[in-house]
Amino acid sequence: MTDENRTLGVLSGIVVADFGRILAAPYLTMLLADLGAEVIKVERPGVGDDTRGWGPPFVDGQSTYFQSVNRNKTSVALDLRSEEGQRYARELVRRADIVVENFRPGTMAKFGLAYEQARALNPRLVYCSLSAFGGGKGAELPGYDLLIQAAGGLMSITGPRAGEPTKTGVAVVDVLAGLHATVGVLAALRHRDATGEGQLVEVNLLSSLLAGMVNQSAAYSLAGVVPTILGNRHPSIAPYEVFPTADLPLALAVGSDGQFTTLCEAIGAEQLAVDPRFIDNATRVAHVEVLAEQLGEILSTRPAADWEALLTPLGVPCGPVNDMAGAFTLADRLGLQPRISSGTADMPPLVANPITLSRNPVRYTNPPPALGSGTDRIRSWLDSDTEPREDAR
Repeated sequence: MTDENRTLGVLSGIVVADFGRILAAPYLTMLLADLGAEVIKVERPGVGDDTRGWGPPFVDGQSTYFQSVNRNKTSVALDLRSEEGQRYARELVRRADIVVENFRPGTMAKFGLAYEQARALNPRLVYCSLSAFGGGKGAELPGYDLLIQAAGGLMSITGPRAGEPTKTGVAVVDVLAGLHATVGVLAALRHRDATGEGQLVEVNLLSSLLAGMVNQSAAYSLAGVVPTILGNRHPSIAPYEVFPTADLPLALAVGSDGQFTTLCEAIGAEQLAVDPRFIDNATRVAHVEVLAEQLGEILSTRPAADWEALLTPLGVPCGPVNDMAGAFTLADRLGLQPRISSGTADMPPLVANPITLSRNPVRYTNPPPALGSGTDRIRSWLDSDTEPREDAR
């Protein structure tokens, strides 16, 4: 592999027609763009993606929400309700390798761009459709992340105490759906390259959440157990929660009997390790209230940093509850490079892609685009006689 191939990105030459908006679909297409795909983001003229107006905060007039999932893309303003807009959209689909959309089910058909219509234009097409509740009986149900967290059970297990269901601090269901969709798209692309056949990839937020709740959803599907809110505790592991210290809260995640014995010896509570109520994980879970009380009395005598310095070298997972500034400071200290530090001169310090590839590193070539900034260039390409699926740049 040449150095040129390394810099092009593993998905170089792949054209993505991105009809997505908000979060799940743009997150998917940003990941593809970071890996080298040419992502052409179709937006409504004068309005664009809804998240362009979601703020504060704004930086240089742009919503940080929009910027978080739209780097490395080209924005094209097309009115899909017009004949001209639909003509350009169909031509884009004809030339694309991948189509991504997350309109309500049935909307793309109104534009002449539903899967079967797109497949007739381009049989090799990988077409990804994201929805809230699927395209069947739930097709007419509107869905934002908060609604899915509520209806999908996540809020029923999240919160400080029973009776106070709480959403997560970020739209985690959209991110889960975007990640599942990315896997599906790449799998379908691999099949397309091997057989020449495109296919439809469908991902819905509710199913993504149920899959993403792993042990909690399995507790119900396998054992009929309906999980409940436990605050910061774990339903199957103890001690695994946040404890008060002399200053800051301390997260303590003891995942094995060996770690528990080490913890007890380190904090001067050897008697807890041999107490029949705490002798193994199952008994610790059964007696978690009294265990937490006894550990809390000890941990509250010293600052969180002291406990972290003592326990971490011994292999006992613990750490303070950081705010966002603290989280970035930690990542910087560990050399993880959490912000983009290279790319084009005008690339803002967005959060870096967490994927590291030794041969085809992710690329940061373009900042989040201004609405319609690539319209003339892409229209010119679509009006040309260039063969389908040739790189649009």
